[in-house]
Amino acid sequence: MPLLADTPADRAEQMLALTERLTLLLDAETQLLQARQPPLAGAEGEEKARLANLYRQEMARIAENKSLIAGAPKPLTEKLKAATTRFRTALKTHETALIGVKTITEGLVKAIAEEVRAARAGPAGYGA
Repeated sequence: MPLLADTPADRAEQMLALTERLTLLLDAETQLLQARQPPLAGAEGEEKARLANLYRQEMARIAENKSLIAGAPKPLTEKLKAATTRFRTALKTHETALIGVKTITEGLVKAIAEEVRAARAGPAGYGA
């Protein structure tokens, strides 16, 4: 569902609020991942997914039609640009944390699989 904005300023304000909230959620999840705890779940996890999808949709709409935001006041667009920069930084940090969790998880799965394979093989007998 797209944002409902009457003016470019209204859309810019909504995008600013959306970007700031999404950045806070990403930062919270990144802290959890770095502490080796499960990522956001429940209402916060659903909110993050919903807002991320909305952000993606709105950015695509704005890219297609610059007039959706072009008339917003310069101070507001500057705030939005700064918030977007913070969001992209948070996104990169979040990606790094996810890659770390993925690497650890893959290592554990491989170690467990190796142990299972070794246990199933049984002791090696004498050859012919």
